[in-house]
Amino acid sequence: MFRQMRRFKQQVSQEKCIEILKSEPRGVLAVLGDDGYPYTIPLDFFYDEKDGKIYFHGAKEGHKIDAIEKCDKVTFCVMDKGFKKDDDWALNITSVVVFGRIKKVTDESKTKEKVCKLGLKYHPTAEAVEHEWENAKTRVLCLELDIEHMTGKLVNEK
Repeated sequence: MFRQMRRFKQQVSQEKCIEILKSEPRGVLAVLGDDGYPYTIPLDFFYDEKDGKIYFHGAKEGHKIDAIEKCDKVTFCVMDKGFKKDDDWALNITSVVVFGRIKKVTDESKTKEKVCKLGLKYHPTAEAVEHEWENAKTRVLCLELDIEHMTGKLVNEK
């Protein structure tokens, strides 16, 4: 169902893909937006190793939510910061592209668990995360991306 990478020699392992999902702070979610136009949005996220899913948080309404309600198929792309080899101008970047289906998390306790784990990726303390949760819990929506296919690629900009 999913295409194999055309430039397979640049493909990285699933382990490397997961490492990037765990360590990088942001990615870009692509959905099928209004009138068939793609809609992409940069998002903070959390990859949960226990269930192999990606979690996001955000508002309960808007363009992204409208698109997801119409079509749950999405792609999500994350890139690392890259590196340069000694005495070379070209940047080497590893990207991960995830294909999957996304849905709203409707269970309140699961929402709190996943949103707080996401918060711990960005906030300095668990207390700060708990404070944010208490202030936003009535307005926040948690989204769960079930990964169906994932590839990663190391690219040299030369």
